[in-house]
Formats: sequence, structure tokens, C-alpha cells
Amino acid sequence: AACAGEYSTLAPAGPHADATATLWWVMFVGAAVIYVGVLAAFAWAAMRRGSERPGAVGAWLVGGGLVFPGVVLLALLVYAVAQGDALVPRPGSGAVRVEAHARRWAWEFVYPDAAGGPASSRGVLHVPAGRPFDVTVRSPDVIHSFWVPRLGGKIDAIPGHVNVVRLQADAPG
Repeated sequence: AACAGEYSTLAPAGPHADATATLWWVMFVGAAVIYVGVLAAFAWAAMRRGSERPGAVGAWLVGGGLVFPGVVLLALLVYAVAQGDALVPRPGSGAVRVEAHARRWAWEFVYPDAAGGPASSRGVLHVPAGRPFDVTVRSPDVIHSFWVPRLGGKIDAIPGHVNVVRLQADAPG
């Protein structure tokens, strides 16, 4: 449902969602490289069975089955941590503030900095296009997940905890 059509996570509509989609593709390519590399090492070892001196096949399996995936996974980890750190909301960045209050079967959104005083809406999130906004997610009594697939990652509303996610929409709609 979240991978196709108008609301696909792979059709990002903001920079934070774009970074997440790019990370997904990088992880997919890294996993494919590891898969092909490990299969190649296994096939090579199976075809050479008995024709090599003792220990040579084991060295190739350790190199191709442990060291190679470890190096690729380490590179993926470094990339993912860098991407994730760039998505963390930082105070004082001039982002628009929105409070999302989880209710049973609904969300209530409060806009504390709205012109004319705080405003609110129920079930519909109104945000400016082209500007980052921080959504502060709270819940008094239920656990909910807040997620706008085309704008960024999912965050949970847990009673007693306050979580913040930074999002941005490139265009209205």
C-alpha cells in the first residue's frame, strides 16, 4: 500500500522523504552486492572442492563470506548513520511548529504559532510548502504511529513521551 500509487514512499515529495528513499535504494544495492558476492564465493568453493590445498577453500569462504559482507555492511552503516543524523530536528532552525495529539482513531493538530493565535484541526494536517516543519507527537492514552509516507519517516506517539519528527513538503497538496 505504501509502495505504489499516489502515496508511495518511493515517490518522495520532500527532502526528508527523498533522503529516506535514497537510503532505501543504497541499502538495496548493498544487499544485492553482498548476496551476489556470497553466492559467488560459495559457487567457487563448491566447484573447486578437492582440487585445492587444505585451507584454501576455507580462506576464500572466510574472505568472501565474512570479510566482504562485513566491509559492505560497515560502509552501509556509516552511510545510514550520516543520513539519519541529517534528518534529526535541531532546535533553533526556524522550522514551523506543529503539535500532533493522538486520539483514539484520530489525530488533532495544533498550530501554536498561527497568525491570530493558536489554531487547530482534526484529522487534516496543514503545513507550508517549501519550509521545514517539526511535528511534536504526543499521546495521553493510546499508542499511535504518525506517518506521512511521501514526506518522511514514521514516529510513534507513546503515552508519557514526546517525540519530534522534521518534515518538509516540496509543493502544496
